[in-house]
Amino acid sequence: MADEALIKYRSSTGRWVLLATVLGSSLAFVDATVVNIALPAIGHSLDAESAGLQWTVNGYALSLASLVLLGGSLGDRFGRKRVFLIGVAWFATASLLCGLAPTIDLLISARVLQGIGGALLTPGALAILEASFAREDRARAIGAWSGLGGIGGALGPFLGGWLVEAGSWRYIFLINVPLALIVLLVAAKHVPESRNPAAARRFDAAGVLTGAIGLGGLTYGFTAWSARGPGDPIVLISLAVGVAGLVSFVLSERRSPEPMVPLGIFRTTAFAGANLVTFLVYAANGGVFFLVVINLQVVAGFTPLVSGIAMLPVTVLMLLLSSRAGALGQRIGPRIPMTAGPLVCAAALVYLSMIGPGASYLTDVLPAVIIFGLGLSLLVAPLTSTALGSLDDAYAGIASGVNNAVARAASLLSVAILPLAAGLGAGSLTVADQLHPVYRHAMLICAALMVGGGVLAFFLIPNRLAAHAPADTFCDPCAPPLRKPLKSAR
Repeated sequence: MADEALIKYRSSTGRWVLLATVLGSSLAFVDATVVNIALPAIGHSLDAESAGLQWTVNGYALSLASLVLLGGSLGDRFGRKRVFLIGVAWFATASLLCGLAPTIDLLISARVLQGIGGALLTPGALAILEASFAREDRARAIGAWSGLGGIGGALGPFLGGWLVEAGSWRYIFLINVPLALIVLLVAAKHVPESRNPAAARRFDAAGVLTGAIGLGGLTYGFTAWSARGPGDPIVLISLAVGVAGLVSFVLSERRSPEPMVPLGIFRTTAFAGANLVTFLVYAANGGVFFLVVINLQVVAGFTPLVSGIAMLPVTVLMLLLSSRAGALGQRIGPRIPMTAGPLVCAAALVYLSMIGPGASYLTDVLPAVIIFGLGLSLLVAPLTSTALGSLDDAYAGIASGVNNAVARAASLLSVAILPLAAGLGAGSLTVADQLHPVYRHAMLICAALMVGGGVLAFFLIPNRLAAHAPADTFCDPCAPPLRKPLKSAR
């Protein structure tokens, strides 16, 4: 389909597409963070130890990060809208199971299932935007998606904190069910279907399996390290299996005639650079959103509700500024905002590291949160636009899948490694004296990761992205496959 026939940003159809993709992806994003607010309540309710609480977060992030590449690839092949709808329905069902879980083990299992649904819907949301909007409107649409996603991010912690205080931690999962039904109705009626007719139709089982084993082994090994010690055989075996799995994943994708992730896409410097920046930035973000809300409750003595809304200014600023940042990145190029954004975030994290007992929200928390929000607002939309726009449009699904996988894997490993790297050892995340020094060190580590992301962006991200011809991706996914030779990414 010609580019001029694609959706315009200000059209009524464009608004419906934005609503469906924002609300759908917000389900997955919010559940990755809002559960942190409920961790102390979950621990008391289900008599769970620190390792069980970490796996309540990691179980979801692990399955999402392991399978999000598959989700992007399936969307390119069988229809981005179709896979998105399946993911939303799956996510809603798993959320119901989370809300009804009677033990920590069953909750972790349901969270793993929830992550599978997130892996199907998350890359589809961004791929739909990249494939549906006219090229001149994509950066603004992605910026609006980032900003409007802040509404879900803002309401999620607030609603989560209120539900934990006024009702039960179970409600933070059960509320996903009616929201998912709204997404299904809107998307089914208004979102156009698209796919890449040149995509391979075979299922890359070896790639899926080795990628999941690699991430799973590393995550389990680092999570068990704090409880068992570095010399424990289970820890050593898990880490070895993780490394072997990731090496096997690369070898498998290189040899496969129809790989889930064509490794040639990483020859594009802008794409590779954007994903390296994503890894560092989201590793920092994973640590921040995991530990700040816990520290505010356990160390500073804030209530779950106040802790839940403490980061609200971040999402408000992203709502107000992300679309403008996307337009700015399109006008002046992505290098400057992608360099400055992480450096601003790093300054904010040094400030956040000072939060301790008796902290005041207005003087000790709010200024740092505002600075952090300004940095993220400047960074996220240009980063996402660069990751998707650096490849041909036909690769929208896999580009989104790779970038999401990198972001989720970074957050996943951060949650597993950061407490260990910050000195938690065999300590507890719910004991103030043990958490306080760990939190401070962790925030400084996250600040260093942000600085690294800004430096990489300066050297690897170009001032301008190369223009690509629009791909003919609009078609009936139920029609016979249109086999064309896969073009190597530029």
